[in-house]
Amino acid sequence: MTSRVFQNDGAKITVYLDGPAWDGAPTATLGGFACKTPEAGRAVLDQAIAHVWDAGQRRIIGPMDGDTWHSYRFVTQTDGSPAFLLEPKDDPAAPALFTDAGFTQISSYFSARVPLATAAATSPAPTDDFTIQAWDGTAPEALFAQVYALSSAAFVRNAFYKPISQDAFLAMYMPMVPMLKPELIFFARRPDGTLAGFLFGTPNYAEGFAPRSAILKTYASLQKGAGQHLAHAFHTAAAALGYDTAIHALIHDDNLSALRSATEGAQIFRRYGLFGLIRDG
Repeated sequence: MTSRVFQNDGAKITVYLDGPAWDGAPTATLGGFACKTPEAGRAVLDQAIAHVWDAGQRRIIGPMDGDTWHSYRFVTQTDGSPAFLLEPKDDPAAPALFTDAGFTQISSYFSARVPLATAAATSPAPTDDFTIQAWDGTAPEALFAQVYALSSAAFVRNAFYKPISQDAFLAMYMPMVPMLKPELIFFARRPDGTLAGFLFGTPNYAEGFAPRSAILKTYASLQKGAGQHLAHAFHTAAAALGYDTAIHALIHDDNLSALRSATEGAQIFRRYGLFGLIRDG
């Protein structure tokens, strides 16, 4: 990715000029934003925006570290509970600095929690279209290669999607292997053995070495109903392993999984936003 860092004594931001398309138009992204004071943050933000305009781009989205495969979104509302594993950092000053610079929120997300005893009790109707299998813990590189292929197909119609290479994908996810718990990772396979969907869950190690919550981090499917069955398998397994709470992490407000989360009784505890700026004229 083409990037440039702007920083001063109290703030830092990275500009990526080759971000994903926004409504079909080329777009830059701003990521890695951190500031100690609003004044310092405003200064680097102004530099970053000017750099994008000087490069001939007319649209910016942020926060986003180049694409949605990497970190993106600001926390916009919270109940004050501690951050969970891999959650975007909460910087209360950041959204206001972006909106003061002219950005508006263009996409909304949330995280919710639900008692596993409640979530695991919601069973989907049986199906012969696929079977759900937990990962056996072997051949992680082959596992992630399958996940990469299905993710690329499942997410291609998502807003702000930008493809990455399999090598880049593996470089991001292989370091996570020591944290993975196979009992919380599931695949939906069709009768012919092809992959219909996957779900990645993980213990919430932000709580320490004996966490009480498990995170439903990511799932994707290419077949109707697979997501619901995968979620049920995760909830059931997490409850059996002794966790008491499921965190439904970083769900887009308009995603079908948002409706499923609400149906299962999950309560929203954090909201997030992605922001955009279009140059006039």
